[in-house]
Amino acid sequence: MTDPTSASFPLSAAHSPRLVHVAETGSTNADLLADASAPHLAVLATTSQTAGRGRLGRTWTAPPGRTLAVSVLVERRGLPVESLGWVPLAAGVAMRASLAAVVRTGEVGLKWPNDVQVDGLKVCGILAQARDDASAVVVGAGVNLSLTRDELPTTVSTSLSLHGAEGTTEALADQVLSAWLADVVALVDVLASAGGDAQASGLRARVLADCTTLGRRVRVELPSGEVLTGTASSIDHEGRLVVEPPTGGAVAVSSGDVTHLRYE
Repeated sequence: MTDPTSASFPLSAAHSPRLVHVAETGSTNADLLADASAPHLAVLATTSQTAGRGRLGRTWTAPPGRTLAVSVLVERRGLPVESLGWVPLAAGVAMRASLAAVVRTGEVGLKWPNDVQVDGLKVCGILAQARDDASAVVVGAGVNLSLTRDELPTTVSTSLSLHGAEGTTEALADQVLSAWLADVVALVDVLASAGGDAQASGLRARVLADCTTLGRRVRVELPSGEVLTGTASSIDHEGRLVVEPPTGGAVAVSSGDVTHLRYE
């Protein structure tokens, strides 16, 4: 069932030319990517996603009515192709700010590239997928809104309600989505105005300030299956995580699944 008037997301609808709310779907990212008529900043949202995807092809599911799954289509519009890698990073810092505004306890941080954590526990994951012709990127986010401790998908997950976020699930979803969309739009617009230069636009500075991965020992599972360990020292001008292995040298990682390690 679709809510074409976006009545379930009145705050968020102001930031999109077309916001569609569905009661349930397999994957908001897949649906939006398949919609050739979707305009710039089109949004598809649900609180019941049954076949979502995470990083490295992992599945992402959650109890219905307890999470927000949302995707937004961002057309390239003046952004050089080589700067598209900054779009998911922009989505990450925007989501960190959105969630920090509603939680009452805990430190909200960004694990590179765009997982949002509260006190080191994952509350939101983001997955960006480009169209085949690179004309647009669909950015999907999954936010744990009101999951109880027993409903959490992993031992390293959490939810907004467990950190003091107030309001009904529907109202919380709209508040989070509205703030996220407004910030994503602003960040991408400034990035485009700067010709895709994340340094000049200020986006790189925001990512550096929010990223809790920096300065930590990390384990990075690369798409090839290789594993890299070392200290995360910086994020370069292409948005890549710079990791310094114990053997010396520095490796710039463009994608991968990062685990924060404890110092021994």
